[in-house]
Amino acid sequence: MAITDQKRRMQLQCPMPKLDFEVITLGHGSGGLLTNRLLDSGVFEVLKNDILDKRHDGATLNLSGPTAFTTDSFVISPIFFPGGNIGELAVNGTVNDLAMCGALPEYLSLSFILEEGLPVKQFWEVLVGVKVACELAGVQVVTGDTKVVEKGKGDKVFINTTGVGRLHPRAQIDVNRVQPGDQIIVSGQLATHGMAIMSVREGLEFETTIESDSCNLNHAVRALLDAFGPDIHLLRDPTRGGVATVLTEIARDTGLGVNLQQRQLPIDPQVAGACEMLGLDPLYVANEGLFIAVVAAEKADEALAMMREQPYCENAAIIGEVTTDHPRKTVLTSSIGGKRVVNMLTGEQLPRIC
Repeated sequence: MAITDQKRRMQLQCPMPKLDFEVITLGHGSGGLLTNRLLDSGVFEVLKNDILDKRHDGATLNLSGPTAFTTDSFVISPIFFPGGNIGELAVNGTVNDLAMCGALPEYLSLSFILEEGLPVKQFWEVLVGVKVACELAGVQVVTGDTKVVEKGKGDKVFINTTGVGRLHPRAQIDVNRVQPGDQIIVSGQLATHGMAIMSVREGLEFETTIESDSCNLNHAVRALLDAFGPDIHLLRDPTRGGVATVLTEIARDTGLGVNLQQRQLPIDPQVAGACEMLGLDPLYVANEGLFIAVVAAEKADEALAMMREQPYCENAAIIGEVTTDHPRKTVLTSSIGGKRVVNMLTGEQLPRIC
């Protein structure tokens, strides 16, 4: 079943209840009656599970062994975009950060900062987005918080999420394990999320809608670690700053070089066209459903074949390799054979992208 069909089915299972208020007011953040009415009919009902149902100030978790822990904040504008909304993005972003550590995501905290005047219908859609993303990723929201700020002091919805997950027993993800000859695999097409957001902001029209690639990557990463374990030397998700920034960070941190092949970069033609129209380099555009795997050379082809069988990774490709040439630099070989140094993103290319 396609992810859009799964989302639609889950959304139909969560009709918005009849409420006697239509917008968020400061009273909904007071901690009193209005707060409880909002949470009872919204958060607790939609995200229901045994731990959250205790409604404690925190969550008591049963964990053992090495554990990964991450936190992230989401301030994207607009909060609804082709292919998702800020709620889905918050869950997927945190789940993916854990997966890049080689962890198996299990629990999330979820905190909302709502702007006074937000239509409750929009808040409900964001909540349902959270629920859908949690179910697809196989994680639970177990604690959280809701605050309301005066109109003009926020931008509809800001979200903070924190994630916890146990490390995969075969994971040995460490930048210090990267070595010359390692192959660099990207899990899908570049720049899709950033261009989905920009197409909305700029009013661009294409034959079909460019949709965000926001999705969970933990299942694909788990399959990769199950099969190849220590041969997966490093995992990174190229969100802000894009693929170029991640690769330059790897070159900087390892003291090695990176060779990148432009011909091998998987990019949707419409995304490439949007980038060209806006004067943007897809290597620097944000991604939300993409990861980079640095894999031992002898296992790279097998790993690529397996990745292409995983959800959201059908367009995976080997895009380069680690080298002892040009230490601490990433060098791109263009489609016509020229070479140029790829530097880290300077400044803010796309504001409020996640």
